[in-house]
Amino acid sequence: MALTGLDIYKLLPKTNCKACGFATCLAFAMALAQKKTSLDKCPTVSEEAKTALESASQPPIKLVTIGTGDNRLEIGNETVMYRHEQKFYHPTVIGILVEDSLGAKELDARLNKIKALSFERVGIAIKPELVCIKNSSGNIDRFVEAVTKAISITGRAIALESKDPAAIEAALKASKDKRPLIIHEGASDIGPFAKIAKDNSLPLAITCSDIDEAAAMTDKAKKAGVEEIILNFKGDNISGKVQEFTYARRAALKKNFRPLGYPVMAFTAQNDEGLELCEAVSYVAKYAGIVIVKNVEKDLILPLLVTRQDIYTDPQKPVQVEPKIYEIGKVGPNSPVIVTTNFSITYFTVAGEIEASKVPTYLICTDADGMSVLTAWAAEKFTAEKITQMLNDSGIGSMVKHKNIIIPGYVSVLSGKLEEVSGWKVIVGPREASGIPVFLRNLK
Repeated sequence: MALTGLDIYKLLPKTNCKACGFATCLAFAMALAQKKTSLDKCPTVSEEAKTALESASQPPIKLVTIGTGDNRLEIGNETVMYRHEQKFYHPTVIGILVEDSLGAKELDARLNKIKALSFERVGIAIKPELVCIKNSSGNIDRFVEAVTKAISITGRAIALESKDPAAIEAALKASKDKRPLIIHEGASDIGPFAKIAKDNSLPLAITCSDIDEAAAMTDKAKKAGVEEIILNFKGDNISGKVQEFTYARRAALKKNFRPLGYPVMAFTAQNDEGLELCEAVSYVAKYAGIVIVKNVEKDLILPLLVTRQDIYTDPQKPVQVEPKIYEIGKVGPNSPVIVTTNFSITYFTVAGEIEASKVPTYLICTDADGMSVLTAWAAEKFTAEKITQMLNDSGIGSMVKHKNIIIPGYVSVLSGKLEEVSGWKVIVGPREASGIPVFLRNLK
């Protein structure tokens, strides 16, 4: 069971030295119980207390790292069951399965498709980050060749899946410096895989059928010296997997049950593209740290990435763009000036419609804490005073010859006050962004 703040406090030196960054030892103990700090922040804690407080000082779900450099991926270390309680920190890694049994041309084509899977949404680059090479051929040379090609062509992080420990060892010669994930298949003994992971300081994914087997196998891997473990629950039953993921997370977070305190992963089993998307989304929504899909088409990958992005956006902090002037097209001193908020979806929607109009325009995004227009207006974050301040601070007055500003139609109520405060003539624009092209083309 997890220790309470008072339990932890009893084991601390009680000097209130503030070296840990907290005003008192009690405050530090409460933060430690909530996993908001670590025990190493206390310089005077005794060795006996360290041993007793080990479970309280560790994160409930182990942080696991895959890849290096720009391809470094982190999963685990989550602290809540539900996003609204705080937020989810480490987005699900999306991986794509590549079998080494493919012919040379098919393999190259698939890897090049994976390389091309990169998108931009609300100003953020999104892509599948992992390539899982499966030794389905049973041939070590083909496995090594596929791993080597995957690294050189895709430039993504790598996972190695095989029933044969010798194949994993051979593939590591080509990929060890990339810090790949080793995936143990359930049909084979975990011992040799655990040894490889330990000797090379690599993460190990353990394939298991249920919670009980997972707890037993993580204990075995831990005793073998493996530090970073991922639970791979096998089976084709989607609801069954989601249940296992939920049980494991609840046991780790609510009961501090260490044998299940590891990230989970899943391979999709559906062959139909639509059903596979639904399956993958289910795993992303319910706690999977890694999801490996079979389909490599954009029609599946993009909506999956978008779903992940939405789930892992901080619900208390909307995605926002920098408050400033954005020049859309070849603007000049006579170009119109539109003002909106800095909510990213608002910005990209409005900017897209301005581009479609072919009318070069200055778009001013006012700092509204990332809220949409109506929400910001209702919260008094998008007011005549704030817009005026943005007009003055941005220097737009020296960039255009006119003093006309276009505001969203939904906040036309601001027009009178804004004209009075800013000295600019206010033009009420369309309510919906879709009306911007016609509006700008007809603007005189």
